Amino acid sequence: MLWVKAFHIIAVVTWFSGLFYLPRLFVYHAMSEDQVSKDRFVIMESKLFWGITTPSAVVTVVLGSWLLLANSGFFLAWWWMHVKLALVAVVVIYHFVCWHFMVTLREQTNQHSHRFFRLFNELPVFLLVPIIILIVVKPTL
Repeated sequence: MLWVKAFHIIAVVTWFSGLFYLPRLFVYHAMSEDQVSKDRFVIMESKLFWGITTPSAVVTVVLGSWLLLANSGFFLAWWWMHVKLALVAVVVIYHFVCWHFMVTLREQTNQHSHRFFRLFNELPVFLLVPIIILIVVKPTL
């Protein structure tokens, strides 16, 4: 089970790396004015999203589910695991919202400024920190 946990952590780190960098690409994409730059960002965003971020999200969810099911009696008895799972669900939603923004930027129908994407880029930090604290500290009330 420790191997599963280790690869789960590796997948989480990889997934969040993509979630930290992809919206940063959106910032620069939204700021770009020439078509060559826009086309370059479309390629970069697509490769990051489909080649790294999404596969690591899938691996994270699969291995996390495996760990949860193997220890469900213990984990599901605690309130912090329910909160952590709710936060993970928000991360999954954020992932799909990134996909939506990637498509709107590619199709040049984006309605958001680079300032919006700068703020949007900070959201994963506010999800990662409590997720890590909950799973490591396992706080009691």
